[in-house]
Amino acid sequence: MSDLNALETRLSEEIANARDEAALEAVRVGALGKKGAISELLKTLGSMSPDERKAQGPLINGLRDRVANALAARKSEIETAALDNRLASERIDITLPAQDVPRGTVHPVSQVQAEITAIMASLGFSVAEGPDIESDDYNFTRLNIPAEHPARQMHDTFYMKPQADGSRPLLRTHTSPVQVRTMLANKPPIRIIAPGRTYRCDSDATHSPMFHQVEGLVIDESTHLGHLKWVLEELCSAFFEVPHVAMRLRPSYFPFTEPSVEVDIQCDRSGGKIKFGEGKDWLEIAGAGMVHPRVLEMCGIDPARYQGFAFGMGLDRLAMLKYSIPDLRPFFESDFRWLKHYGFAAFDIPSMEGGLSR
Repeated sequence: MSDLNALETRLSEEIANARDEAALEAVRVGALGKKGAISELLKTLGSMSPDERKAQGPLINGLRDRVANALAARKSEIETAALDNRLASERIDITLPAQDVPRGTVHPVSQVQAEITAIMASLGFSVAEGPDIESDDYNFTRLNIPAEHPARQMHDTFYMKPQADGSRPLLRTHTSPVQVRTMLANKPPIRIIAPGRTYRCDSDATHSPMFHQVEGLVIDESTHLGHLKWVLEELCSAFFEVPHVAMRLRPSYFPFTEPSVEVDIQCDRSGGKIKFGEGKDWLEIAGAGMVHPRVLEMCGIDPARYQGFAFGMGLDRLAMLKYSIPDLRPFFESDFRWLKHYGFAAFDIPSMEGGLSR
């Protein structure tokens, strides 16, 4: 009995003195392992007489249970202490400004897209989306773009490998296929904008192989060119945050609209920065027009009953104009310094009520 008491006293001291899990595990192995002190005592029970076994068995098993409980309790203490130390060493005061922590920003294109969406939503437009990989039919044919048109050539469009049926998917060259999909899936009246990525074989300071557009589409029974001009005036006035913009429409040609116009807005180029709503200069801002009757017909809409207008503008160019960004190429270079300078805080959410930009 005295030997068991001495062993328990020794093991209790070793358990209490263990400072980490490794030291505690060494004590456990020395006591309860296959060749541990208590395990060896349990092995001796088989060679004892029934009376000795009846007397020693409960004592040895009781010792084993008490040591196991003490080991578990000490392990819990060590784990709790380790967690407390880690929490203390890694503590961050979230009330302090994170001046030395690199912060991500919202890309100017994403911000401008959100601004345009907020403006157009206030005018009753909804957002429509479509895939980046399109069919030749949706990207060209149903938009009344003839087979010999330069835009359908290899030097302008990113084509993919021909399919089994001979068709060739492509990266959409504009977001107009979203208009086609919307007209095929919905009956008029239609009032949508289609923002998104587009792709063309072009690259310089003002052009990128991948860029962003936003297009608008309205189809109903009474829309006319005056409505188009009013919508664009409201859009540009709100976007550039000026009380009014003077606008002019110049005759142009697009296969999918008739008549077609180029849209210019009044600006002042003096002083090295473009100012809108004043001055004597003009800047082209969009292409637009009344939706061609053949486009309506190919999209399942009766051109004798319905008409509408469409417009398109570049989100990247709008960002350059509004926020005085001189070169398009850094938009896609992921330079953190550039993003920190031109980017927006995540909470700068554009709204017509709270303001569009910082």
